[in-house]
Amino acid sequence: MRIVKSEDITRTVKEMCISANCHLNSDIRNALEKGVKEEESEVCRGILKNLLQNADIADRKEVPICQDTGMAVFFIEIGNEVFVDGDTVTEAVNKGVSQGYTEGYLRKSVVRDPLDRVNTNDNTPAVIYYDFVKGDKIKITFAPKGFGSENKGGLKMLNPSDGRQGVIDFVVETIRKAGPNPCPPMVVGVGIGGTMDKAAVLAKKALTRDIDVRNADPYYAELEQLLLDKVNLLGIGPQGMGGTTTALAVNIETFPTHIAGLPVAVNVNCHATRHTVREI
Repeated sequence: MRIVKSEDITRTVKEMCISANCHLNSDIRNALEKGVKEEESEVCRGILKNLLQNADIADRKEVPICQDTGMAVFFIEIGNEVFVDGDTVTEAVNKGVSQGYTEGYLRKSVVRDPLDRVNTNDNTPAVIYYDFVKGDKIKITFAPKGFGSENKGGLKMLNPSDGRQGVIDFVVETIRKAGPNPCPPMVVGVGIGGTMDKAAVLAKKALTRDIDVRNADPYYAELEQLLLDKVNLLGIGPQGMGGTTTALAVNIETFPTHIAGLPVAVNVNCHATRHTVREI
């Protein structure tokens, strides 16, 4: 049994909150640079260059890439040979979020109740999903989720007979309706299977996978590329100015489902698609 101090979790989460919000991941940077080379519109090429320049300034000055520093979302894998000493993992994570958003001067966007709308003033509580695995490590994946893009997601309970084409049609229509609002070029997460709630979690988790890593199943890897091509034919383009770079990637995650159902969820991220991973 390996003992992990809860303070180590808090310290790690604090650092992750600041780092993910200020430093663009290499997979996203590479995709934006590729977009500059391949985008057909001169105006849109200029926009992509501006997004890269913005990221460079944020990286150099360690300031947020975007003013919406998001709601803190975590996917945490806990090994069965780990014992956490001190606070619970949830308490430790929320302390780290509070410290990171306060000391990092990140915008605090969480309200304590959906209807009374009183700000919690430290961006807690975080949204946390746990998975228990073998081993003596704790793997923490963090994704600050801005709501300009979050608000444009969708979920549909398709009939099994709708099949592959039904999935394609729903994903493309969801992005068409989203238009320029998610701050494109966007990254699209798609969850297929499970139950209504499971599909939504899968779509969110899909956004934490680096966009230069395709689905391990060749069938879904091909579907990711097909959906990306179709989305980029919509003509929304960078910041809604047209062109051929509406999305940088489509990531799909799946789960077994019921014989009577075909749940599909779409979760959208802005061009920054902030995410980071640490292991303790």
